[in-house]
Amino acid sequence: MSITSRPVSSQVLDTAIAWQLCLDCGQGSEADREEFAKWYAASEEHARAWMQLGMLDQRFVRTTGAARSALMRPREGLGRQVRKLGRGVAGFALALGLTLFLGDRFLPVNYWLADQRTATGEQRTIRLSDNTLIRLNTHSALDVRFDASQRRIILQEGEIFVETGGHDDARPFIVETDEGQMRALGTRFLVKRRDDGTLLSVLQSAVAVHPQASENEMVLREGEQMLIQRHSLGPMVAIAPGADAWTRGMLVVDNAPLKDVIAEISRYRQGHLGVAPEVADLRITGSFPLNDTDLALKALMPTLPVQIEARTHWWVTVVPSEARQTRNL
Repeated sequence: MSITSRPVSSQVLDTAIAWQLCLDCGQGSEADREEFAKWYAASEEHARAWMQLGMLDQRFVRTTGAARSALMRPREGLGRQVRKLGRGVAGFALALGLTLFLGDRFLPVNYWLADQRTATGEQRTIRLSDNTLIRLNTHSALDVRFDASQRRIILQEGEIFVETGGHDDARPFIVETDEGQMRALGTRFLVKRRDDGTLLSVLQSAVAVHPQASENEMVLREGEQMLIQRHSLGPMVAIAPGADAWTRGMLVVDNAPLKDVIAEISRYRQGHLGVAPEVADLRITGSFPLNDTDLALKALMPTLPVQIEARTHWWVTVVPSEARQTRNL
C-alpha cells in the first residue's frame, strides 16, 4: 500500500477538509496560513490527508456535468466552484463525487448512503417498527434490515445506544459491524466502532457476541464490556462509570488523563482540538456538556492549571496556564 492510499482518521480528514474550505475561499488570513503550515508539518498523516484531497481531479475523470468541470479545474479554483455548486442538483452531484472519492479511504461510502446518520456534534433518537429505541451518537450511521427471519442493524460508523422492543417478536435482534455480530437477549446496550475494533457494553440483561471470522460465541451480561475483533474477542472487563452519559448529553470521567478527555470532546466539534504535551497527562474527574464543547473546555480551567488557546475557530489547543508557565521558568 502506497503512502497516498493509506487511510487517515476521521478527525484528521475533517480537519483537512476544514482547512481546504478555509484556504480555498480566499478569505484566509496570514495567521490562518501559518497555522495551516504548522498543522501540515506536524504529522505525516496530516500531509497524507492533504495529498489525498488534492487527488480529486485524478479520481473523477468520468464525472459529468458541472460537477466534473469543478473537479477538473486547478485546486485554487475549487473553492469558488464548490460555492457555485452549493445549491440544487449540481451541488448534490459534487457532494456525491466527494463522497465516492473519500469512501474507501476515509469514511466509508456506506456512511453517506446509510438509512440514518448524524453529523459531527449531532445526536438523534429513532424508534424502529418493532418499538426498539436507538440513539445515534455524534458522527454515526446505521442501516436497518428487517425481514421475515431477523431484525438486523448494521452500524457503519460511530456509536449507538440500543433498547430493544418487540419482546414478543420471535425474530432475533442483531447489531452487526465489520468485526462481529451482537444478538440481543432482551436488553439495553452500547455499540461503538473504534479503530481497533467494536466495543460492546451491556447495560442491562445480556448480549451474545461472536466475531465475523470465528465461530466462537460469548454472552456478556449486565455491567460487562468487550472489544470485538474479526478473529477474536478481547478480555471481558467492567463498564467504566458514565459509559452511557453521552445519551444524556454529558461526558463523565473519573481520574482520566486530560488527553483522553480532549480526544473525546473533539469527537463533538469540527476542526482541530488538541492538548499541549506539558498538560496532556494531568488527571481530571468531572462532567462536561457535549452539546456545548466551548463550555466543556472552559469547565477545565477552574480544576486544572490550563487555558484555552483559540488561534481560529477551527484550531483550538488546551495549553498550560500562564501561571504554570511562569512557575516553570
